[in-house]
Amino acid sequence: MILVSACLTGVPCRYDGTTATDEQLIAYLVSLSMPILPICPEVLGGLPVPREPSEIVQGTVKTASGTEVHSSFHAGCTKAVDIARMYGVTCGVLNERSPACGVHHIYDGTFSKTLIKGQGLLAQYLRRAGIPVYTAKEFRIIWE
Repeated sequence: MILVSACLTGVPCRYDGTTATDEQLIAYLVSLSMPILPICPEVLGGLPVPREPSEIVQGTVKTASGTEVHSSFHAGCTKAVDIARMYGVTCGVLNERSPACGVHHIYDGTFSKTLIKGQGLLAQYLRRAGIPVYTAKEFRIIWE
């Protein structure tokens, strides 16, 4: 089973209430008959949809207005790892740039849309649990 950022599967759970549907990824997973587990750690952590955008600011997740939401992100990521273990997830395919799901890049914490090298919390937690994570593009290349 593969954990996939829920927004990539068409679930409208992004901060602005939209999706980041990746039709190529979905078609590829279907062609491989891969069972998927859609997860949004932010929603699992109790954050609403829509919600204020968040970024990692000096190691803590905060909203654009400065509200600390790190505890919600932590709770959701912890639950996601527990669920992944329960279902025997073999890898994660996560939405790049997200403060939760960024695999290689996240926004720099200034809310200026500036990308930096870094990982979102879920990517970090899954890797610590021994579950490799990929962007959708990496996943398609690796499994081809």
